[in-house]
Amino acid sequence: MKKIAFFSIFLVLGLVCSQTAPTLLGAVTFAKIKPVFDSMLYVCLAFIMINVGREFELDKSRWRSYTADYFIAMATAAAPWLLICFYYMILLPSNYLTDWDAWKETLLLSRFAAPTSAGILFTMLAGAGLKQSWVYQKTRVLAIFDDLDTILLMIPLQIFMIGMKWQLGVVVVVVFMCLYFGWTRLNKFTLSQSWASILGYSTILVFAFQGVYAVSKQIFGADGAIHIEVLLPAFILGMVMKTKHRHSKTDESVSDIISYLFMFLVGFSAPLFVGVDFAATAGDCVIGKVGSMTWGEIAMHVAVVTALSNLGKMVPLFFYRDHSLTERLALSIGMFTRGEVGAGIIFVSIGYGLGGPLLAISLLTILSNLILTGGFVVIVRRLALKAEK
Repeated sequence: MKKIAFFSIFLVLGLVCSQTAPTLLGAVTFAKIKPVFDSMLYVCLAFIMINVGREFELDKSRWRSYTADYFIAMATAAAPWLLICFYYMILLPSNYLTDWDAWKETLLLSRFAAPTSAGILFTMLAGAGLKQSWVYQKTRVLAIFDDLDTILLMIPLQIFMIGMKWQLGVVVVVVFMCLYFGWTRLNKFTLSQSWASILGYSTILVFAFQGVYAVSKQIFGADGAIHIEVLLPAFILGMVMKTKHRHSKTDESVSDIISYLFMFLVGFSAPLFVGVDFAATAGDCVIGKVGSMTWGEIAMHVAVVTALSNLGKMVPLFFYRDHSLTERLALSIGMFTRGEVGAGIIFVSIGYGLGGPLLAISLLTILSNLILTGGFVVIVRRLALKAEK
């Protein structure tokens, strides 16, 4: 529970700083320090994704048995994503319902609701004494798969945002090379997994890809730059490591601190949305033209989006019929948690210039789910213990 509380506190603190820092520091100073904070955020995101990849354990000789789990996880990720996408489209003026630019922006922004926070979920369910239960074991598989599905779907979403360019062909080749390498070398490499080593790997990955972007931008211009997101390569690097299940308290503490810093930086990356005219500052962002909203209206939409995102996560309830309804309900509620990966999707959305009330609603929805996570885990624990009786 303490970890969830800190996640929420640091996300809120980051949001507050994002709205006050430009005024307190001045626009020029803020513009100079912003790239440093963005680089720090990418390093934290890579660190987190490496750790998520380290949780990815499969018996490749039984790969067919995972096929159903993957498609259930994909549906569990798709349902909240599409529900929220349609809801966001309803909030836009009716003339945007046939606007492809509006659809592609809402498809990208609403993807934050797809991934379950694997790290938070595993820690809390294990702490609740459920590590040996079917609910824990199955949640572990589904949560990792819907994280993977979210990462993979970012590729076509990037194509939607940028358009078909030869540079995206390079990105697609890199993606398939990563996937092939990850599958053929799953849990093969004995690498140091201390917090310092993983932070070093993360830093190298981020600056390598930033270097590719900077060089290609210099050669081909901003529109022709090759932009490879760090999400998948970091995840694959975690996959190919021989998983080490025992970690020192220092490793766990530093990992928690980096996760807290990440949540702060995600909040800090949010564009101004307090006291601004969204219609006037929307620029090329179509969803920013939804218009201004009162905080009461935003709170109402946060409640609706939170409900829709969790309703969509109920897909597992309709599968695994060889287990009781109580177990399936516990499994579904276990998928409600949101955290670092979902926040990472929002940061990617910000990178494409998305803003306005819908961005604020998305950030606050993650916050509301974080606040509710303790209650979700309590419900899951009670249902799982009831099923075992």
